[in-house]
Amino acid sequence: MLRPGSRVNLERAMPADGRFGGHIVAGHVDGTGRIRSIRRDDNAVWYTISAGPQILRYIVEKGSITVDGISLTVARLLTDAFEVSVIPHTAAVTTLSDRKAGDAVNLENDVIGKYVERLLSYREQGSGGITREMLTKYGF
Repeated sequence: MLRPGSRVNLERAMPADGRFGGHIVAGHVDGTGRIRSIRRDDNAVWYTISAGPQILRYIVEKGSITVDGISLTVARLLTDAFEVSVIPHTAAVTTLSDRKAGDAVNLENDVIGKYVERLLSYREQGSGGITREMLTKYGF
């Protein structure tokens, strides 16, 4: 729905030898959501974003989600939506402050949940994967 000249969020990738200080995201869109509501609360702005089960399945409270390329921490998980709390600096330097209730947003899940699901699927298929024995063998 963007047009030429639309503002977007861009962030440089972390170099391989750099300090890790953020969420594990790749810059790919997994799906879309819709802003259900926006409310101010003292020093923060709360966004409630509806999403489908294919997105919600990988979301955990205090985990990460990327909304329109902005990596954020999930503050609350609902049955059909999630909430993020955005500080004034983030709102000022990203396009989130341009959004309103009803707007569609691009979403990217944290990649770790997708890897865990994939590895566990091998176990369910009977072809190895993560087991208690394997974890014990490697010191976990």
